[in-house]
Amino acid sequence: MIEVTIDSIRVSLMSQHRIVVLKEESGNRFLPIWIGPFEADAITLQLQGIDAPRPLTHDLLKTVIETLGGEVLHIVISGLEKNTYYARIVLDVDGDTVEVDSRPSDAIALGVRVNAPVYVAEEVMDQAGLLPEEEISLAESVVAKPAKPAEEEGDEEDEDLGVFTDFVEGLDLDSLLGN
Repeated sequence: MIEVTIDSIRVSLMSQHRIVVLKEESGNRFLPIWIGPFEADAITLQLQGIDAPRPLTHDLLKTVIETLGGEVLHIVISGLEKNTYYARIVLDVDGDTVEVDSRPSDAIALGVRVNAPVYVAEEVMDQAGLLPEEEISLAESVVAKPAKPAEEEGDEEDEDLGVFTDFVEGLDLDSLLGN
């Protein structure tokens, strides 16, 4: 497993969706994951230390886990199938390790509330992780490719690139490269 931190939450200019960008702790790869606006707000509020007037869903989940004597050990982005990411919340409940299936956005929103580390399975990072210099060439290749008619769909490599089109077009590469 590869430990990651939340690098940023980005807004798509093309839709209401957001992208959480995870960065590997001991490397340069980034993992962009599309998330919904409510989950993005839940993560952002916590990262910025803003208290909601009433508990949000992820605050409630944290309270329920703690009230029942559980502890969130860590979050794992565990799989990627057909452009859908999968995650697990790993808990300690009375000395037993329990794994709960979750959407990555919900798992991350809970994880930031309990200061749990976030990990990405190596095969997920190998499949979808991006390096800053690769993002430049990916942006050029995605912009240059014409859209395929529906009857020609099926090439998994092209479909995998398509999920990052809005992300790549909206990147501020200077901030990613530290300039």
